[in-house]
Parts: sequence; structure tokens; C-alpha cells
Amino acid sequence: MKVPLLDVKAQNAPLRSAILAAIERIVDGGAFILGPEVEAFERELAAAVGTRRAVGLSSGTDALLVALMALGVGPGDEVVTTPYSFYATVGCIARLSARPVFADIDPTSFNLNPAAAAAACGSKTRALIPVHLFGRPASLPRVAVPSVEDAAQAIAACKVTGIASCLSFFPSKNLGAMGDGGALLTDDDAFADRVAVLRAHGSKPKYVHHFVGGNFRLDALQAAILRVKLGRLADWTAARRANADRYRALFATTTGIPPELALPLDVPGHIYNQFVIRAPLRDRLREYLTGSGIGTEIYYPLALHLQPCFAHLGYKPGAFPHAEAATRETLALPIYAELSEAQQAFVVEQIATFYRQRS
Repeated sequence: MKVPLLDVKAQNAPLRSAILAAIERIVDGGAFILGPEVEAFERELAAAVGTRRAVGLSSGTDALLVALMALGVGPGDEVVTTPYSFYATVGCIARLSARPVFADIDPTSFNLNPAAAAAACGSKTRALIPVHLFGRPASLPRVAVPSVEDAAQAIAACKVTGIASCLSFFPSKNLGAMGDGGALLTDDDAFADRVAVLRAHGSKPKYVHHFVGGNFRLDALQAAILRVKLGRLADWTAARRANADRYRALFATTTGIPPELALPLDVPGHIYNQFVIRAPLRDRLREYLTGSGIGTEIYYPLALHLQPCFAHLGYKPGAFPHAEAATRETLALPIYAELSEAQQAFVVEQIATFYRQRS
């Protein structure tokens, strides 16, 4: 049996006719950059996730970047965030010549430890970037600086509580485009308006530039595809949550699973963009599962504070032990909505077989 980590073909196949009709509508209409299709998607997205405004953007990375730009983050400023996330979380800080300041994670949730994050804030802190990692809502610290939430893996997992929440529509996400795309969510109209100007080179009206912005626009083609898929988001999320529950039941009733193998705990709002276990002999287990036709992924194999491009920050191995342990021990299993019961049973049985052979 083959079990891919993700099967976008299985998701898109039932929507093929509607997606092709949306593409045809854009081709016939001739408006490819921003325009009414993007505006409609922004309204529908804001309504679906329960926020006042949504601003369509070119990627989740650019959503984080433009949010910090709108806050005026720049040289000499510090931004507190997690060392255990995708590179873009910290790359957007460095691109503005600000300094990333890390705080360790909670070893159970893998999200930023609120107390550690609050302690890392100082007089130069301009913003905080908590990450709702793997689709699990993070507990946010009470700090005096604006929070820009990285919700790239957590669409609709939680309400926007900071100044903004940033989404990614990379094809592997719960709501995935057919290319890059992103959005910024906010309940602050003035902030949304500023971001909308910044995404178009800081110009309003055209050719009059009030700010130094960038080209961060969501194209109409992706917006049209996302509008088709947005209506299925709640069903897909429910299916992922059901799959997570089934995994927990299978692991509990399958002999051979070592007691130190840890599963993600369920919490309200968790949307399971990934189902990440903490596994003994992680690398050897992954090799075995690959040989059995099961797709897995390591999110993430090297903590951000140890990345070569951030060596100048001065962090050393051991600085954030919980984050570093996660990079050595975590493994993501298939969790997509179309995953069958038989496929899940096969995954768990193969994991149990691996450990039984070593007992």
C-alpha cells in the first residue's frame, strides 16, 4: 500500500469542473492582478474565519514581511519569535535589518513558550511573532508590543488576537492554492489599508508612492481557485480532526508501540495541518516507513538559531533545548482529509512493526 504524505490530486479531483470554470472566468475577464476576484475572495475569507478584514497577498512569507513593514520595523529593532518554525518566520525579520530574538518552545505543544517569550522582550522589542505551529493554536504572552501571528499552518484555528494574523495558501496547506498565495487578517481597518497600499509598491493613487512597499499582490487566478476551495475548508478540517482521532485510537490499540512515542494532544481549534509525533529512533523509523511506501516529513531538522545565515546572532547549540530536541525527535505522518482508514491502519502497523523488530 502506498500512503503519500499529501495527495493534492485526491483533493482537487472532485472540484475539477468548478476550478476549471473559475480559471475560464478569469481568462475571459482579462483582469489578472488584484481586481474584483481578489476583492471577493478577501470578503469571503474574512467572513469564513471571523475577522473584519482580509488582505490578499503573494505568499505567507510576504504577509509576515509586509505586516512588519506596516509596523515600521527596521534597523535597531528586535522581534521576538520561536527558533522552531519554517525559515520565513525569521527571514522576514532579517530582511528588514531587524534582529531576531529567540525564546524556547513548550515541549508538548511545540509552540512558543509564553513566559519565555515575555522574558525575551526588552526595550528594543518592536514586535512579537508567535507561530501556531502544525495547526495548533498557540498561547500568546501578554506583552506591550504588537503581535503578528504566523498562522501559515493554522487557518481558522483561532481568532486574530494580535494586530494581524498571516496565512499561507501554499498547496500543502489546509486551504491550498495552485501556486503561491497568502493573506493578512486583521480587525484594524487602518492597518489593513496600510498593508493594501504597501502590497502595491506603497502607491495610492497609482504612481504616487507614500511608502516604500513591494510587489506583494495576490493574483486573480489564485483568488478564483481559492474561492472554489474555501467552501470546502470546514469539511476538510473536520476530516483532518477525525483522522487525528483515528490515529490516536489506532496507536492505543496496536501492540508494539513504545510508551515513549508521543502523539499530538488534541486541543480546541487544532486543524492538523500536520500530525507530528515524537518518536524514538526517528531517523531510522523514517527510513523504514519510506521503504514501506509511506510518506513522512521532518518539520524541522535544524533549529533557526543554528542556521548558518544567523550565526552572527551568537546563539550556540544548547541555547534552546526544547526546540533542539524537537528537531531530533519529531516526524510528521500523513493526515490529509482524503486519507482512508485502511491507509491509517497500515501506517500505524508499519510503525509498530519497526519497533517490534527492535525489542
